[in-house]
Formats: sequence, structure tokens, C-alpha cells
Amino acid sequence: MFDSVNLPPRAMAACLRAAEEAGRAIPPMWPLSSSVAVNPYLGQTQVDLTMAGARLGRVAGARVAMPRSWYARQWAEGQIRDDDLEKARLASVLEEKPKTLEILKAAMRQESEAPRAVPTMAELATAHLDIECTELVAERIGAWAASYFDAGQAMWSAPKEGGAYHQWRAFASRDLTPGILGIQGFAPHVDEAPQTAAGAITRAVERLGLQEAELPTYFHRLLMSLGGWAQLARYELWQAELEGDRSTVLIDLLAIRLVWEEALFELCGDAIAGEWLAARAAHAAPLQPNQDLVIDVIFQEAAEIAAQRRLGETLAAPTSPKQETRPDLIAAFCIDVRSEVFRRALENMDPKIRTMGFAGFFGLPALHHGFASDEAERRLPVLLSPALESRDQTDEASDLKARYLARAKRAWGRFKLAAVSSFAFVEAAGPLYLVKLCKDSIFGAAGVKTVSPCPVFDPMPDLETRLAIAEKVLRAMSLTTEFASVVLLAGHGATVENNPHASALNCGACGGHAGDVSARLLAGLLNQSDVRAGLVGKGIEIPADTVFVAALHDSTTDKVTLFNDFGGKASGEQLVKVQAWLDGAAKASRAERMLRLPGAKTEKDLLKRSRDWSEIRPEWALARCSAFIAAPRQKTAGKKLDGSAFLHDYDWRADDGFSVLELIMTAPVVVASWISLQYYGSTVSPRVFGGGNKLLHNVTGGIGVVEGNGGSLRAGLPWQSVHDGSRFIHDPLRLTVCIEAPRDAMNRILKQHEDVKALFDNGWLHLFALDDQGHMVWRYDRDLSWEPVKDQPATSQSAAA
Repeated sequence: MFDSVNLPPRAMAACLRAAEEAGRAIPPMWPLSSSVAVNPYLGQTQVDLTMAGARLGRVAGARVAMPRSWYARQWAEGQIRDDDLEKARLASVLEEKPKTLEILKAAMRQESEAPRAVPTMAELATAHLDIECTELVAERIGAWAASYFDAGQAMWSAPKEGGAYHQWRAFASRDLTPGILGIQGFAPHVDEAPQTAAGAITRAVERLGLQEAELPTYFHRLLMSLGGWAQLARYELWQAELEGDRSTVLIDLLAIRLVWEEALFELCGDAIAGEWLAARAAHAAPLQPNQDLVIDVIFQEAAEIAAQRRLGETLAAPTSPKQETRPDLIAAFCIDVRSEVFRRALENMDPKIRTMGFAGFFGLPALHHGFASDEAERRLPVLLSPALESRDQTDEASDLKARYLARAKRAWGRFKLAAVSSFAFVEAAGPLYLVKLCKDSIFGAAGVKTVSPCPVFDPMPDLETRLAIAEKVLRAMSLTTEFASVVLLAGHGATVENNPHASALNCGACGGHAGDVSARLLAGLLNQSDVRAGLVGKGIEIPADTVFVAALHDSTTDKVTLFNDFGGKASGEQLVKVQAWLDGAAKASRAERMLRLPGAKTEKDLLKRSRDWSEIRPEWALARCSAFIAAPRQKTAGKKLDGSAFLHDYDWRADDGFSVLELIMTAPVVVASWISLQYYGSTVSPRVFGGGNKLLHNVTGGIGVVEGNGGSLRAGLPWQSVHDGSRFIHDPLRLTVCIEAPRDAMNRILKQHEDVKALFDNGWLHLFALDDQGHMVWRYDRDLSWEPVKDQPATSQSAAA
């Protein structure tokens, strides 16, 4: 049913196809409870940065590179050299590039014009009606969306029956605000709008006079104008497809936005006919980067070439000889860049300590049921579906008591928020909170003491399945021999107060949760005697005295908590020794980190940040990330990477069939690219891809934040996550991936995974092959071709293959 639309069937089909494609050009946004980094360019990776810049400039006014003054400062400080600029200039295949290096350097002194998005009908109507139509549209859609998408913050849930478009019509047809503010007849217009989203879209296309060639970027433009609401709808589609289902909410949002465009066109279309025709023509024109954009991208390429040169120098430094004696401790940390600082500090505590890097969910894609919680937590990368289930285990007595306490706490919280009690509660109980408020303001919040019950698989997999999991994880970790007497599995999380984005500081590989559950599940599995016995037949013999111990690394304080549970517990003497090493490493890590955190003059200052409810920068999270290295730890050990590199242990010689290499290139590398590009987008285009100012944030619906009291949901990183108040703390660089493996093996994997290949072919990631000395000797170009890195001759099988 298309509600009296006169478009022919072919045009209708083209219209709905363009709507679907525009929706998939929007990146998803995970809710606050499990927020993970998302590549804001997710829908653009089939083209390069220049073409993506042309499109994003048209649909959002988004920059894809820094202002030229930033590159000029890098050049003046010697970070970017003339030869870096020349390499970037020569690498560009576009005719618009400068003809000489001198012309390029001259352009650095002249700021490029910021892109301007093609105006929507709301923007054109603003001048004619003397009403801020764009703000009004964002505010009224946001007022409805906050209720519709609410995830438990509101006492009364908005109805969902019939879908988003149906519920919005019910809301907007009774909303008097637009009419009061001058958009006369809006509520009746909504009331007579088509009853289906498809009908609304196709009727609006017809009435606005839009042609097929105009639809792709026009629809994209409207969805981008919805900010995080469109990204949240894209998340619902992502989750639905992950479960083999479908979601129409993204199409519904486009229909809602088009009904607004249609209403404004009816009010003032004749007065702005010429401007509207120009906007339509702009959308119909082929995407073509201008010279300013081409030059900006060349400067960005030069910055990345310079960073790769510096990384190459670091990796080429002499490597300490490998210790041949059995280590006393092997500590496996998440590949997260924050772990690099701690790992380096821990290795310095004793020569018989080795560390390694592996994705923080430790290869266990689990759906976890927390104690006294109705929510199932997806403790796995967002690219995967859960294959295991787990729950927190407690004894019956403590379980019953804790459940009563949890229920009482939830009931008290809901009573405080209830409409019938909230005002009376504030009047009566408010003074009782005065002492606590003053104490927290001066000394920092005390924090919450939490019970930490032991997680267990539920149901417990059979022995064959457990063996398969154990073997796969150990081989993926390149940990099949030389086991230490203690193998530490350290997940990570962050302790912060009053921070809506707290989950973003947790483990991205664990779906925005802490990594303790995954670490404890794996430690328990690898301590099981029947699993160890079965692994012998698979060529993995774990010594009888080896014990696996789980831990949680708090990345805000660098405190490490040990969990000595499950069978085969470590001795008290062993744990005392390990804890002493961890405490020493924590102190050294804090000393390094506090040099970069504003206001952290002493170790005490840094520790207090985790308890300070007013702290806008409790830690820098993954700021400064710029490289991903998959190689044996020996190639990077002792080399100061300044918390900028994801470090994944990998030995290609032990990888029969290169299945582990395939896993690394298609999962951890892709996740790291999402993180890197989220920081990139939030830095180069904070208005479009950033999360705004933390000082103005208000949580809405329990799902996201708005600036002020309403409007568009803000996605991406807050400004305070990339800027310290006077300068950028994060250098926006697309990730450099360095892998010690044969090039033909990497080519086979890229050929089998076109989406991953596109990331490298189109420059969203840079790929280098390392030789057996850890030197960057081959650079991936595109289309499965490689070129040698100058001054670093190929010296090994991995580089020459």
C-alpha cells in the first residue's frame, strides 16, 4: 500500500532502494550501557578518503582531514619532513594535485575552505519563515525519539506497537509545538500523511519533485541531519541482522524526516523554488573532489607517512636477546594500547617475566548473565554472535541474601524516580544527602563495593567442545610451549564515577564490558584436568605445575586484581610474588601516564580521578592509537611505543594453514580500525562525528547523550577525549598494521575477504610486512601488490615470500 502515490512501480522501487542504501551509509551507535568504538566511515570504505570526503562534505559538511595549520605546525616541528610531503604528492593519482613540492608547501600556508552540506528544505525554509526550522525539527524528533528508544530511564515506556513511523504519527499529529512556533498546519499534515513509511517516502519524493539521481545523497543528507538517532536505528538494524532478523526503524526515521521536508515545502516551496532547484541539482551532480580536498588528503597522507617512518625507526632498534630459561610468569593482556604501557613496565620488573597480547574476550564469545540481573551481556566483539553462555555462580545462602538486597535497591531507585514521589522525595530526603554530596565533592566518591562471584559456563560444554575451545585459543595466542609456572590472563576495565561514557573505557573486545568474566572463564577452562589431558593428544602439553590465574587491570588506576578461583589454585607464595610485580608495574605505569593527564601532578592525583564524579578526563583511553603489530613479543619488547600500538602476539611459523593469521586480519585488525577511525573522525570533524562537550551532556533514555535539554543524540567521542583544553592529545592517523608473515599468505586472506581488502586498497588502513628482525620492509600498495620500503631490504622468508 502506497497511500495514493502516483509514482510508477519502477520509480517506487528505485526510491525505496535508495532509502535502503542511504541507511546502510550510516554507521551504527551502541547504547551507553555497552558502547564500543565504531568506525564513522563504515558506509564509505568502498571508496578512498578523497571520494568519501566529497560525499561527506555534501551530506554533512564534514571534513576528512585536519585544518592546514595543524599540518604546518607538524612540518615546522620537524614531525613531517619534505620527503614525506613529496612521497604523498607523488602517490596521489588525481589530476588536481599540485605539480611540484613547492606549490604543495605554499598551499600549507593557506587554509582550505570548510565543506558546506547541501541545504535541506528545513534550512532553506529557515530564512523564509524566520523560524530556526532545523533546530525545531531536531528538537521535536528528538523529543519523540528519546521516549521511543528509551532503554529503561523513563518510568513509563513509550508504546512500540506498529513500529517507529506509526508511533511518531500518533505523537506528531497531536503535537501543538510546531504550530505554536509558526509551522502552521503541521499536526493535520501528519494526520493525513500516508500510514506506512514506504508510502510517506514515495509520496514525499513525488511532491518534492525529486528525481532518481538526486535520491542517494539527499536521503543520506536527511539521515545525517538526525545525528545519533539515525545511528541508533542503524544499530538496531545491525543487531537484527546479526540474529538473522530485520528492522525497519531506519527507514521509518527517513520517512519521518521526509514528512517534515514535505510540510515545509508546502508552506514556502514557491518562495524558495530557485534555491530548492539548486539543492536538487547539487545532489544530482556526480561526486567530484575539488582541489582543496585533494591537497588536504595529501597532507594527511604525508602525516601518516611521517608516523610510519618514526615507527619503522623504533622497530629497527636493537632487540634484547630472548631469555632461554623458563619464565616465572607469563602475563597475557588485551591488545588494547593502554596495555602496552603496563606490559613494558611489568617486563622491567624481572627478566623472567614475559607478556603477550590477545583480544580481551580471550576467544570466548559469551552471553553472560550477571548476578541478580535481568540483562544478558554480550561479552564479545560486536562483529561476532555469542556461541557460549555463562552466569555468575554463588552459594545458595549468599545468593538469596544478595538477591533480596539487589531487588530492594532497584525498588528504592525506581521509587525515587517515580512521578508520584520524586518531588516529595527531594523535599524530604534531600537534606540527608548533603553530607554525602559535600564529602564526594571534596574527597571524591567512595566507589561501590561489589561482590565478585565466580562466573561459570551455563550450560557447561562437553569435553570435546571444551578441548576444541582450549586448543583454538592457545594456538591463537601462540602459547603452545614454554608455559610458566603462573600464566596470568588479565582482562581490563575502568573505574569511574558519574561518567555516561564509562563503558567506552572498558574492553571493546568484550562489547563495552570489563574483561574479568572472560579471563576467569578461560582460566577455569585451562585449569581443568580433563582438558589438559586431552590437549596432550593435540600436541599441547601444559606442565603439571602451571596454573592459570585470572586478573582485572583497571586502566584508570593501573591496579590489578587477582582472582584465584577454580581448580588448581596458585599458592599464596606465588600470588604474593606476582602481586608485588604487578604493584611495581602499576606504579611505573602511573608515573608515565600522569605526564600526559592534565592536572595529574602526583600519583595521588591520578588515583583520585577514578573516584572524582566531576572529572572529565579520568584517563585518555585509546587516544594516540596509531599502529597494530602482530608479531612475537620479542620484536617489540623494550621498545617504547608510548601507548600508541595494539600488540598482538603471533608466530606465523607455528600457524599451520594460516588460520590464526586469517582470524587476526579479519577480527582484531578490523576492530582496531574501528577504534582508530572513531578517534580520527572525532578529531577531524568533531561537529559531525564527535560526542560534543561533556560539560553540557545530559543522558537521555539511558541510551545516549544530548547537549543541553534535547535535540539530536550525540555519537562519537566527547571533545575532552581527544583534546586536553589547549591542544589535541590525539593525532588523527589511519591505523598502520604491521604483520610478521609471508606476503602471499596475507594476499590469500585479503582475496578471500573483499571487505577487509577494501580497507587496505582504499587507504583506510595501511599494511606493512615485517621481516624476522621486526623491520618494516614491505608496504602493501593495492590490488594485492607490494612495494619495498626504502633503506629496509628484505632479509627474511616472511618478507621475501
